[in-house]
Amino acid sequence: MRHCGGVDEHALRTSAEQQLRALAGDGARLREDQWTAIRALVVDRRRALVVQRTGWGKSAVYFVATSLLRQQGHGPTVIVSPLLALMRNQIEAAGRAGVRAATINSANLDQWHEVQDDVLAGRVDVLLVSPERLNNPEFRDTVLPELTAAAGMLVVDEAHCISDWGHDFRPDYRRLRTLLGELPAGVPVLATTATANDRVVRDVAEQLDLGTRDTLVLRGQLDRESLRLGVLALPTAQARFAWLAERLDGLTGSGIIYTLTVAAAQEVASFLRERGYAVAAYSGKTEPAERERIEQDLLANRIKAVAATSALGMGFDKPDLGFVIHLGAPASPIAYYQQIGRAGRGVERAEVLLLPGTEDKDIWAYFASLAFPPERVVRQVLDVLASADRPLSTAAIEPACDLSRSRLDMVLKVLDVDGAVRRVKGGWLATGQGWEYDEQRYLGIAGSRRTEQQAMLDYQRTDGCRMEFLLRQLDAPGAAPCGRCDNCAGTTWSDTVSETSVAQARQLLSRPGVEIGERRMWPSGMAGLDVPLSGKLAAGQRAEPGRALGRLTDIGWGNRLRELFAQAGDGPVPDDLVDGCVRVLASWEWAVRPVGVVTVGSVSRPKLVASIGERISTIGRLPLLGEIGAVAAGERQANSARRLAQVWRSLRLGPELAQRVAGVDGPVLLVDDRVDTGWTMTVAARLLREAGAPAVLPFALASTT
Repeated sequence: MRHCGGVDEHALRTSAEQQLRALAGDGARLREDQWTAIRALVVDRRRALVVQRTGWGKSAVYFVATSLLRQQGHGPTVIVSPLLALMRNQIEAAGRAGVRAATINSANLDQWHEVQDDVLAGRVDVLLVSPERLNNPEFRDTVLPELTAAAGMLVVDEAHCISDWGHDFRPDYRRLRTLLGELPAGVPVLATTATANDRVVRDVAEQLDLGTRDTLVLRGQLDRESLRLGVLALPTAQARFAWLAERLDGLTGSGIIYTLTVAAAQEVASFLRERGYAVAAYSGKTEPAERERIEQDLLANRIKAVAATSALGMGFDKPDLGFVIHLGAPASPIAYYQQIGRAGRGVERAEVLLLPGTEDKDIWAYFASLAFPPERVVRQVLDVLASADRPLSTAAIEPACDLSRSRLDMVLKVLDVDGAVRRVKGGWLATGQGWEYDEQRYLGIAGSRRTEQQAMLDYQRTDGCRMEFLLRQLDAPGAAPCGRCDNCAGTTWSDTVSETSVAQARQLLSRPGVEIGERRMWPSGMAGLDVPLSGKLAAGQRAEPGRALGRLTDIGWGNRLRELFAQAGDGPVPDDLVDGCVRVLASWEWAVRPVGVVTVGSVSRPKLVASIGERISTIGRLPLLGEIGAVAAGERQANSARRLAQVWRSLRLGPELAQRVAGVDGPVLLVDDRVDTGWTMTVAARLLREAGAPAVLPFALASTT
C-alpha cells in the first residue's frame, strides 16, 4: 500500500472513484490522467493546467478533488467561472456529487451576504464567482480577503479567457494573477480549458504564474471519434436557409445552429419555425430567465434546435447533442473547435457542418474593429482620471474619450489590471503608477487574428482531413487524418434545394423593416463638451419610434445595404432599395399618416439622402418640405457623447424650413441614410419639434443596431 506524506493513496483513490460515481453514474471510472490531476492537487498540493477536450471530465477533477480536500478538513474551493449558464450547470453537477455549491454573481446581489456567511461557516464546499466580481469594490475589499485566507483550492475554469491571444479574451481574468499571489502557501490551483494552442498555453501559464511553481501540465487528445465534419458552400443566404429547412428533419436528435450575429439567429429561428420546426433563438440579448428555459428545452429534447450566437457555448453540457451547424464561419479555428465540441459527447455519431457565407469577412472585420484602441485614445482615459480630484464613473469619463461604452469598459479593466487605475466605490481613480502601451503585443495579436481568419478560409477549401486541420491549429499532439470527415470518407452533403424553399427563404429575408428606438436620455457630462443638454429629453422634443429598411448585420437586407455603403462615392438610391422602402412605409402602422418629408443633410452622401427623400415624396404624394442643414464636424466620433456634440454643432434648421414645418398639421417623416448612435435623428427631431412639428417619424435605409 503506497503512502505519500501520510496519505493512503489506495484509500484516497477508492474515495475518488466513489465520488466520481456519485457525480457521473455507477459505471463511471476515473481515467488515469484524471487521477493524475486529482493526486497532484490533493496529495502534492501542486498547481495544474489541464487542456482537454470538451466532455473529457475536467469538472469531475475539481469536484472530486474538492470532496477529498473537504474530507481532509480544508476550506472551500473557489471556482472562477465566466458564464451564468456555466455556473448553473456546475452547481447542478456539484449537487449530484454531494458537493454543496453556491454562487456570487450579478444576478443574486441580494444573496451575497447570506452566501458569504454560509461559506465562512463551512456550509458551502464550492463557491463560484464570475471574474467581474473580483474587482467589485465591496466583494474585493470585504469578501475576497476572508475567502482567500480560507480557500482550500482555486479553480480557473475556461482559463483561455485570461489570454488576449485566445479567442475569448476577458480582461477581468487577468486579475487572477493578483489573487494567486495572495493565496496562502500550499493551496492547490487548477486551470482548465478545452481550447488552447501552444501560444495560449504559454500565455496562460505566464499570466497565472504557473510556470515557476513545478506546474503539472496535462494535455490530451482533442479528437472526438463521434464527430463527422463537413463543409457545404451554398451560393446565397436564401439557399442556406432553404437547405436547413429541407434537411433539419433528417438530422438525428436535437442540436445547435450557430450564427455570427444576433440578427441572424433571430432570422433563422423565425424561418424554421414558419416551416414547422420547434426552434428557439438564443443570444447575449436574450433575457436570463428565457435563456435558462431554452437551455432546459434543448436538454430535454423539447425543441429540435437552438439558433444561437456564441453566447451558448462554454459550459453547456448535453451529451446527446446530435448536430452542430454553423450558418457562417467563426473568425478562428479555435473558436470553431470550441463550439463544435458541444456535440457528440455521448452519442456514436454527430454531424458537424459549416455553411459559410459571403458576409462572413465583413462581420469578422466589424468585430476586429473593436480590438484594443490606439495609444492616444487610451492616454485620453488616463489624462481624464489623472486630472480628477475624485472618483469618476464610467459615464463621467465617457464624454472626454473617443470610445464607445463597451470599449471604454474594456480599456478601464485592462488599465486596472495593469495597475494604472483602480476601481473604488463611486467610480475609478488614477493610481499615479506609470503605464506603458505594449504596442508590439497588440500588433502581434492583430496579426494573429488575421492569420486565424485566413486559416478559417483555408479550412473551408482544404481537400485534406478537416479534423486534422483543426487539431494542428490547436497544436494538439498526435494530429492525424480522422477517416470520418467529408474529405476523408469521400462523402458530401447534397447542395440541391427546391426553388419553393428558396423562394420562401427569399420572402423572409426580403421582408423589410426594423424598428429604430427613440432616445430618451441625454448622455452624462455634456456640459464638459460645451453642449447644453442633460437629463431626460422632454416629451415635446422627442421623436417617435422609427423604421429602417434593414440592419447592416442582417443576412437579408444587410448584405445589400453593406454593399451599398461599401461603394466609394455618392449617387442616387437604387431602385431595389426604393421598392423596399415603399414596403416598409406601407406596412408602418402609424397612428397618423405623415404630412410631409424632411431630409437630414449629409456631408458624405448628399445625393443618396436627397434622392431617398425625393423618391418617397413622389411615391407617397407628400410634400418635400426641405433639408436640415449639416456642416462638416471633423472625423466621426465613436463615443456616444462626443458624437452627440458633433451632431449638435453640425445640424441647423434654416428659417424657410422652420416656417414650413410650423405650418404642418401632422407628423413629419424625417429621412436619413443610416442610423448609428441615433443622435442625428434625435437632434434633428428636436429641431423639428421646436419648430412646431406635432410629431417626427424617423426613417433610414440602414440601422447598425
